[in-house]
Amino acid sequence: MTDRKIATYICGGCGLGDRLDLNQLEEIARIENKSDIVRTHDFLCNSEGVSQIRKDIDDEQVTHVVIAACSRRAKTGAFAFDDIAFTRANLREGVIWVRPDSEDMRETTQDMADDYLRMAGAEIQYMQQPEVDRSEDSNKKILVVGGGMSGMTAAVEAARAGYRILLVEKRGRLGGTAASLWKRTPTREPFSDPEDTGAGELIALVEREPNIETFLNSAISRTSGAPGRFSVDISRESGGTRTENVGAIVQASGFTRFDAGILSEYSYPASADVVDQHELEELARSAGGGRIKRPSDGKEVASVVFIQCAGQRSEKEGHLPYCSGFCCNASIKQAMYFKDCDPGIDTNIIYTDLRTPGNGEDFYRSAQRKGVTFTKGSVDAVSPESDQLNVSFTDLILDEQTAVNVDLVVLATGQVPNSGVSIELEDAAEESDRNAKTPDADQTAEVPVDSILNLTYRQGPDLPHLRNGFSDSHFICFPYETRRTGIYACGPVRRPMDIAQAIDDATGAALKAIQAVENAALGRGAHPRSGDLSFPRYRKEGCTQCKRCTVECPFGAIDEDEQRYPLFNEARCRRCGTCMGACPVRVISFDNYSIDTVGQQLKAVDMPDEFDEKPRILILACENDAYPALDMAAHQRREYNQFVRVVPIRCLGSVNAVWVTDALNAGYDGVMLMGCKKGDDYQCHFVKGSDMAHDRMGKINDSLQQLQLETERVETYEIEITDVDRVVELINDYSRKINEIGMNPFKGF
Repeated sequence: MTDRKIATYICGGCGLGDRLDLNQLEEIARIENKSDIVRTHDFLCNSEGVSQIRKDIDDEQVTHVVIAACSRRAKTGAFAFDDIAFTRANLREGVIWVRPDSEDMRETTQDMADDYLRMAGAEIQYMQQPEVDRSEDSNKKILVVGGGMSGMTAAVEAARAGYRILLVEKRGRLGGTAASLWKRTPTREPFSDPEDTGAGELIALVEREPNIETFLNSAISRTSGAPGRFSVDISRESGGTRTENVGAIVQASGFTRFDAGILSEYSYPASADVVDQHELEELARSAGGGRIKRPSDGKEVASVVFIQCAGQRSEKEGHLPYCSGFCCNASIKQAMYFKDCDPGIDTNIIYTDLRTPGNGEDFYRSAQRKGVTFTKGSVDAVSPESDQLNVSFTDLILDEQTAVNVDLVVLATGQVPNSGVSIELEDAAEESDRNAKTPDADQTAEVPVDSILNLTYRQGPDLPHLRNGFSDSHFICFPYETRRTGIYACGPVRRPMDIAQAIDDATGAALKAIQAVENAALGRGAHPRSGDLSFPRYRKEGCTQCKRCTVECPFGAIDEDEQRYPLFNEARCRRCGTCMGACPVRVISFDNYSIDTVGQQLKAVDMPDEFDEKPRILILACENDAYPALDMAAHQRREYNQFVRVVPIRCLGSVNAVWVTDALNAGYDGVMLMGCKKGDDYQCHFVKGSDMAHDRMGKINDSLQQLQLETERVETYEIEITDVDRVVELINDYSRKINEIGMNPFKGF
């Protein structure tokens, strides 16, 4: 590695030169930060300014660069220097845009700018440019598990982009549920009539595509490895297993039908004339567009009732608590089967709420024009009566009990995700105990036959599940991502959806799989830090083998070697730093993000003594939600306290307790930790980082009490990216609280 040479570039644009003493900033960069080159430019982001930086890198052998200008989230295209260690001091959004332009505030505004430059200078001293770890044996083949509409779509889209695809389907045919439908809900204007499913055309595309190899009557019996080098065993029902290497996996294993057998109040399955929506599709296919006949005696149906939310949106035992999304449109479509054949057939859809995603109300209005009756009601019971079925229900408009006799009843049941087993061990102590008994990191518990991927990961054989059994994914920011890097979920295995949504979902998952194989080949991290070349390193001599890193990694990226030391799998790593935050002896770090790059920043701040009445509040802000919220508040010129100092962090899960204790020992009067929303509806970009940080900080009260400090001096907050107003209020409210508590007695020590 060449000798370290640091250059600092200070921008005077966007009002920085008018509000700040740039000469003073130059002096800090030169003397305190020990920069070898210090330059000021009127508009650093223009072509001249960027060219000057590039010239110094090339001609002056600059290896480390500090840019003191706008937020690190701004001008990323201009300030893109991948061949050096690089950081930014946020003087625009972090200083002048959040402080009033008044004479009496100039001193504290300059103090903020000075500190942010000191912090950047301290950070760059401990940063290194990550070495490129290109994988020579990286494989760009993509495995798609599931041959339904979502699986076939993902396969076709990736194949058309030039990638080899292995498509595995457990049944003897492609098409999934869609192949058994008579028609599907319309997907284009005027949304008036059911249309062909499109399954046949998609199957033909798969069969014609030379880049797709299809395995029918097959399942995945073992999956190991990581992005770029997964190893999968494909076992055929007839016997024989073939091992393939792939770069990424798309799980499109679909759904299974809700078991309507528990709905005895609707006489299912006691009466053959009570069917679910899938069984009606079979009747419609048998009719071939003619009159549908009821199963019991082959009589042509003259009257039919559709019962919505059958076993759904209910907290009863065995029922589905969620809405499956597709069922209302499916019932409207099926009611049209009858009306299109004979307008005289009495069709009645009984619902509590009607939801028609994807086509507004057009499809619903079309059904009304065809004579379909919609009744807002709650069905109590279905019972056989003579040669018909008596449907007893409460009319929720008239608020009265009523009943109707019909030939056929159709239950709109929901989707149950076919997501495999979930035996993930969340508790660290339980995990440690289990591994104490099973030293082999690849050894797994016995897996039931309904596992989809049969992963050899220590966290379990399948993707982690959400509370209703759907495969976990970040539903807001990157919905196809799962906690297993390089494995993407799409279609109804991820959330309830119809065919149109499943096709869109599959296209997105295919694109993510392509991104994964390309990043893996270049040694880059996956989303959200896509392109990050860093990966965890650790000092083996300092490791206590506590297993905190292996247990708390949300992505299964850390195993143990034969000596029980951490074994980092760089290709699985998302670069969140959760392992770094978990390590009690602080031996884990990244080249460009470490205990020191953050720890030295907070120590670099000029700390007034307690008599100056200038408190210092440290904010550790997640770069994914909290830091953008602060930036957006600055764009709106929202003012917040001049005594805060913000340090962006990769994830709240990367916060090591030593940063908090060091900050308090250094004299900070308070510490605010701002992370993403946690819980079942989490928004944490690294899934569990915010959860873990809350748990860790909940235990820091003991340390505060040992230091004889108030527990209110450390607070943890959940911040959404849209909390522009709230984040400012939290800072100002917390600042007032610190003023009430008083200064940290450790100031000056």
